[in-house]
Amino acid sequence: MSRLYWHKTPPIFSKLFPSFLWHKSREEKTIFLTFDDGPIPEVTDFILSELEEYGAKATFFCVGHNIEKYPDTFQRTIHFGHSIGNHTHNHLNARKVSPAEFVDNISLCQSEINKQGYFRIHKLFRPPYGMLRKRNTSRIRENYQIVMWDVLSGDFDSRLGQEKCLSNTIRSTENGSIIVFHDNEKSGRKIKYVLPRFLSYFAEREYKFKAI
Repeated sequence: MSRLYWHKTPPIFSKLFPSFLWHKSREEKTIFLTFDDGPIPEVTDFILSELEEYGAKATFFCVGHNIEKYPDTFQRTIHFGHSIGNHTHNHLNARKVSPAEFVDNISLCQSEINKQGYFRIHKLFRPPYGMLRKRNTSRIRENYQIVMWDVLSGDFDSRLGQEKCLSNTIRSTENGSIIVFHDNEKSGRKIKYVLPRFLSYFAEREYKFKAI
């Protein structure tokens, strides 16, 4: 454990919260990359280019306010065939606002996603900071699959060096892993080092990169 987070999510969490998606099948050499907080033009565009080079698909959990600010970058993400998930409109921490405000903010984000012409039957949601209240979880699950993760890269951690970020993420990844990276300004410099090397490492080992 580094600081206050696990790079590898302890298995007990999937047993305590079985309705959340923590990972996919362990039987296949497939990895599920996810990117939170975008779209942010420079960072997201870099990620899209790297993914395209490897024929990789990913899932982007977008903040509605950023979609509103950067619709062209959002459209590029759709154009390249990636999945889109909801990450609230204003990146809210569910523990710091009322359940009603949190659910309303999810709806605002979804409206922005729909306005941009992206629709899917089985909608995806990831709570910022991985935080949820028990009181609003059931309401969210009525309309969304709640997607968590089993690998947290730590690309947001200013005290974690880029080489350590890469090695931690590679070591924690296994078949079916759902991995969290970020396409925000805070993580931009580190992701430009880590992502190409991560993709290269697992592509050489014949892994596939798929969207959720």
